[in-house]
Amino acid sequence: MTEAILLVGGKGTRLRPLTVHTPKPMVPAAGVPFLTHQLARARAAGVEHIVLATSYLAEVFEPHFGDGSELGLHLEYVTEDEPLGTGGAIRNVASRLRSAPGEPVLIFNGDILTGLDIRALVDNHRTTGADVSLHLTRVADPRAFGLVPTDPSGRVTAFLEKPQTPEEIVTDQINAGAYVFNRSVIDGIPAGRPVSVERETFPNLLAAGAHLQGMVDSTYWLDLGTPQAFVRGSADLVLGRAPSPAVPGRRGERLVLEGAVIGEGTKLTGGTSIGARARIGADARIDGSLVLDGAVVEDGAVIRDSLIGTGATIGARTVLDGAVIGDGATVGADNELLHGARVWCSARIPAASLRFSSDQ
Repeated sequence: MTEAILLVGGKGTRLRPLTVHTPKPMVPAAGVPFLTHQLARARAAGVEHIVLATSYLAEVFEPHFGDGSELGLHLEYVTEDEPLGTGGAIRNVASRLRSAPGEPVLIFNGDILTGLDIRALVDNHRTTGADVSLHLTRVADPRAFGLVPTDPSGRVTAFLEKPQTPEEIVTDQINAGAYVFNRSVIDGIPAGRPVSVERETFPNLLAAGAHLQGMVDSTYWLDLGTPQAFVRGSADLVLGRAPSPAVPGRRGERLVLEGAVIGEGTKLTGGTSIGARARIGADARIDGSLVLDGAVVEDGAVIRDSLIGTGATIGARTVLDGAVIGDGATVGADNELLHGARVWCSARIPAASLRFSSDQ
């Protein structure tokens, strides 16, 4: 079966402070590092050998996953010293691949949560005889993405970077960040310099007459690049809206990991995930949120669509809505943080010192 390359080198700057101490693919989603969901889905589709292209905080991946045997995989790790872009990262790991020149290699981005039928993408690649196949998904507003129009047979006709005017929006199909490359195409990417597959490799292949095939798969798809999207993705995994064989428990309104303590009268809803050894006080309301390992939420706090980092503390009656609290931070009692507020790791906000509305 196919082998795969997983691109996990990004700095995750849009997710800070979540990614200050942890690379984006290792931030927990629904009870395990997000990367675990991707690896488990690849294994379920028959992939056995995966090369991880790492860069930022590269040293944390191998101690966690080792050789991959616990997941039924054989994992290898290649670290970029200098950022090489998507194409450069793919080329940089080519020496670890085992596929022959005409054989397919699956390529994933480490920050996409998707229900893509991986086997169908590989089968479609083989039956159409493509050099490269792309997973495409349809979005209501494609302005933030690269557009990929196709002809009636699914063959890609162009690559259009983020369109701005209505005239430029010729399709709602976007590049969804999963590909199948023939091994020979990977070997043809220039080595030792930054290369973008989106801006250089794909357009050059198209211009040279290569066969690029698009497969539209409009199952679940979410780019986890922002804190709000990451929190949403974790909740969707817990609720069962996004598929993964790696969620450590039953699908439902909440996921509570081992050693967590939940106080009397507290309600956990909306796919909330509570990490190991976290302590939640009495009469709290936590909806659609991520509370990481060892965090403390005190009595009567109200938390919606927020992420509370490892070992952070949220004081009694404090309200968080769409907020991100970094590892080890303390938000004292009777505060109110709304709409994208980010509290940095180890910061301290005293009781009753920050609000977005009157305290009456």
